[in-house]
Amino acid sequence: MKQFKGFIYKEFLHVFRDKKTLLLLFGLPVIQILLFGFALTNEIKNARVAIIDDAKDLGSRQIIDKIEASQPLSISRFISANQIASTFKSGKIKMVVVIPPNFYENLMHEKAGKIQLILDASDPNTATTLASIAIGIIQSYTMDLQGETKLPLNIKLETRMLYNPSLQGSTNFVPGVMALVLLLICVLMTSVSIVREKENSTMELLLVAPFNPVIVILAKAVPYFMISLFNLIIILPLSVFVLDMKIMGSLTLLFAESTLLIVTALTLGLLISNIAATQQVAMVVSLMGMLLPTMLLTGFMFPIENMPLPLQFVSNLVPSKWYYIIIKNILIKGLGIEAVWKETLILAGMTLILLMLSIKNFKTRLA
Repeated sequence: MKQFKGFIYKEFLHVFRDKKTLLLLFGLPVIQILLFGFALTNEIKNARVAIIDDAKDLGSRQIIDKIEASQPLSISRFISANQIASTFKSGKIKMVVVIPPNFYENLMHEKAGKIQLILDASDPNTATTLASIAIGIIQSYTMDLQGETKLPLNIKLETRMLYNPSLQGSTNFVPGVMALVLLLICVLMTSVSIVREKENSTMELLLVAPFNPVIVILAKAVPYFMISLFNLIIILPLSVFVLDMKIMGSLTLLFAESTLLIVTALTLGLLISNIAATQQVAMVVSLMGMLLPTMLLTGFMFPIENMPLPLQFVSNLVPSKWYYIIIKNILIKGLGIEAVWKETLILAGMTLILLMLSIKNFKTRLA
């Protein structure tokens, strides 16, 4: 029994002396519970709404007050009818509520009114939820008003879904899967490339060769770059012909932006490969470091704006978030480079920073 206790004590010493093991044992559960606890929610919070108030009467003010008092909805701005397209293209508004002229007068005299809801249906789940919330608010207003007048009133709601009238799930699913597949494959495959050379004892040959470290690093990335482009060529036809996904924007721009994400992911994989000591460590870091953030913090599974501010800030560090925004604008909304240039610059900046870090961390000596 004494020997058994001695072995247990020895194993505890091994565990607590290894900082990486401690981080895995205690840090990973904390990170996962925080991520899954706060990120895994489809609840709508502070969804930004624009108002077109052509009535400017008592009824429109009462409805606007009810929307402002609603926790899920947040009135972001008041716009005119000719600003609808530009408002949705900016991506900052999820829904526009249109109140026509003489709304309250028609409701009081003709016992009927009309309100139009225009929604961004590129994310069909969010659009459906927002429509239900708005309908509930307006129905509540109708019941309150009906109680005051003692007369039956009817507000006709017209719902219009932009970009995805049939509410197909593929419009949200395909861009997200493209971001996940391209990023994960590129990072995972390149993260083991340099580590493999170390473990196979072939790194010595590369280090004594008259090559610049930049050439070695770039040479490691080129095969996976070509493979990723081939994967992209497979994904797009499958999306169009099997999932009935329509490409509304420029195919050339779509390829260019996808190529940029591939390069970003390759540089990230090379950085992990330079830092990691073994292939197993590189693969674990790639999977855990990319799979969960890409699934949870990109925006295609769970709305980022519903998450706490710290998680929203962390999501800005995930390359796939910016790619997802870009691809949705090109693929679904048919927008050009003028709508995605900011996100493109962010991805390009990430690529340059990751490449410089990869070169800086490339060890020209094994000792």
